[in-house]
Amino acid sequence: MIANDAIVALIRETMPDAEVTVFDRTGTMDHFNIGVTSTAFAGKTLIQQHQMVYRALKAAHSDGRIHAIELTTTVAE
Repeated sequence: MIANDAIVALIRETMPDAEVTVFDRTGTMDHFNIGVTSTAFAGKTLIQQHQMVYRALKAAHSDGRIHAIELTTTVAE
């Protein structure tokens, strides 16, 4: 299990300007809808954007605190 605030903090460690929304899909604190908007995504493909977020969350995913993610990324203007 991981709190929404902890997810936001992990993402902002690598993308400090990121606007992050987190929604716990199941109430079990391990399945999330996550939206990230950042200038760091500029010039990146959608796959590269998602890879950036997954790298930021790798430890939490590897140790089981996060089981599933539905991810939306947007380039900040």
